[in-house]
Amino acid sequence: MAEILHQQRLILELLVMSGNIAVSDVDDGTLLYATMKECEKSGWLTLKHFGAGFDQAVITQQGRLKIQNRRAVRSGEHANEKRRPIDS
Repeated sequence: MAEILHQQRLILELLVMSGNIAVSDVDDGTLLYATMKECEKSGWLTLKHFGAGFDQAVITQQGRLKIQNRRAVRSGEHANEKRRPIDS
């Protein structure tokens, strides 16, 4: 499975928190559009046409698992690490 990029994780997290969202179906050159297409290609979300000029972005089960796995890795990364105090 492909490694998830930061902006891809943010979009998937947004979909989990907000539910399905409407996005433009026109490639306007934005990072949002490109990232949505990357996530769709990876199978992490689907884009379904639902109205004049808009797609509905829906997170897939594979997308949910991807961000859950990432959270598990991140929470375990620093479990045994001791933090240094910040010098002021």
